Amino acid sequence: MLHYKNILLSGLFLLLTNLVLAGGGWPQPKGKGYFKLSQWWVISNQHFTDTGLLDPNVTTGTFNTSIYAEYGFTNRLTGIVYFPFFSRVYTNNIVSGTTGKVIVPGESINSIGDTDVSFKYGLIVNKPVVLSATLTLGLPFGNPAGGSQGNLQTGDGEFNQMLIFDAGTGFKVGNVSSYANAYFGFNQRNGGYSDEWRFGFEAGANLFKNKVTAIMRFYGVRSLNNGTQNDDNNAGTSFFANNSEHFTISPEIAYNIKENWGVSFTYGKAVAGRLIFADPSYSVGAFLKF
Repeated sequence: MLHYKNILLSGLFLLLTNLVLAGGGWPQPKGKGYFKLSQWWVISNQHFTDTGLLDPNVTTGTFNTSIYAEYGFTNRLTGIVYFPFFSRVYTNNIVSGTTGKVIVPGESINSIGDTDVSFKYGLIVNKPVVLSATLTLGLPFGNPAGGSQGNLQTGDGEFNQMLIFDAGTGFKVGNVSSYANAYFGFNQRNGGYSDEWRFGFEAGANLFKNKVTAIMRFYGVRSLNNGTQNDDNNAGTSFFANNSEHFTISPEIAYNIKENWGVSFTYGKAVAGRLIFADPSYSVGAFLKF
């Protein structure tokens, strides 16, 4: 039960970390913005254990339909919202390999998910290298203990605060406009959950006369292992996602159908981790720049 709860939220963390990076070190100009409607999912039958080894688990699917939005209040201050307005988690039946009978029936829950509200401030703007700081407040709107055993979650039930510093630069490779961005930050969690270091790097290029943007991301989470939650084997008591870690590779392709809107596809794969799904995640979305 302990590892199973941890794995579910860790899958959601892959998406949340990716979305935090959408603006990099550049705040939105005053009155400008970015809006994205996306569908993200992962279906997995294996996970990294607490020692980093692979182990099988009952096939589990997690789906998030979300809105992500950025808006420039000033040329330095940007407001950001990530809202998964529909989140679904399910598990398949556990079937006896001997008799073929269902040992444990599968279950599912539907709800909204945990929501992030962020404020990004440009510390250095309009320079060859820009620097910004982002404060993210994690709001526990999701269900932390769904299903008959309390092991289906669309959130962790705790309020957290995360501070991220982004440094980015734009440059040319021949005639191709490109950029690179790196970030580092700290996520303070409450309710007895372990705090975390967050880090990552991404680079992108505009191709085919700016019709296609190709992005490669590398990012990770490192736990401080300072949580105080204990598992008492009670379905109503969650030890959810404590001490989860991962290092993930995530390429993305965005196609600009028109100058201010288009579609994107993202793939994410944890190449190493602890208490996290080992199968890849996928996301498709439509975005609007205004």
